[in-house]
Amino acid sequence: MSITFVRDLMTVGVPTCKTSTPIVEIARFLVEQDVEEMVVLGSEGESVGIVGYEELVGVYGREDTKSLNAEDVMREGVPELPADIPLAAAAQMMKDKHIRVAYMTHNSAGIIYPAAMISYKHILRHFAAKDESELKDLGLTAERKSPVEQFMERRDEARKRAGIG
Repeated sequence: MSITFVRDLMTVGVPTCKTSTPIVEIARFLVEQDVEEMVVLGSEGESVGIVGYEELVGVYGREDTKSLNAEDVMREGVPELPADIPLAAAAQMMKDKHIRVAYMTHNSAGIIYPAAMISYKHILRHFAAKDESELKDLGLTAERKSPVEQFMERRDEARKRAGIG
């Protein structure tokens, strides 16, 4: 059996939000997109923290919950792992660090940002898969939409939310 690496199962593309994003919007996104957390970006597009289930449940029930934004509740820093390590090692590192999602970063013009991610869900999908065909949407070889297709999809979704067109 061949060794599976993080790069073989990671999801390329990472959900992000701004520091000013209301946490109600973040919660809605996490539920609708079935993701555990998202990266919070600073004013220069750099990653500054994480907001996920832990942070949102931690403030649930407070009187001011609906007025909070990502910056108010985020966990500072972004947990990183290299893409070229065996999945078993990544799983152990994530367990040891008590993180359910880790990110692979990219450096562009001096700004380091998360470009891919791996989570417990990825690891469990690999564990439960009957064969590789069940994992074809993951890793570097996964088929992805072009940037233009992604833009049009996001634009159409924004129009739909705004009640336009």
